[in-house]
Amino acid sequence: MEKLNCWEYKKCYRTPGGAKAAELGVCPAAVISTANGINQGINGGRICWAITGTLCGGQVQGTFAMKLGDCLLCEFHKLVMKEERQEFIGATNLAKNKHQ
Repeated sequence: MEKLNCWEYKKCYRTPGGAKAAELGVCPAAVISTANGINQGINGGRICWAITGTLCGGQVQGTFAMKLGDCLLCEFHKLVMKEERQEFIGATNLAKNKHQ
């Protein structure tokens, strides 16, 4: 089963060259290569809740601290948790994962 990245699931079209990239800017989750592979995603596509500047509800979200509460309720976040199970890397263990 192919695992979706946030931009595929949410259909935001903010990837490089995407239909909304010129209007809203390229989403940081689509290009942040330091997050590549986390939760089996491309760039930050499966850890978007930990990345500042992602789009949700038609609005660019703020800092990690400002958006985390909403992200934890997001259906995509729940999907990634379910798919990854014990291998899930959430916001709290992101820094730990970078140092392994």
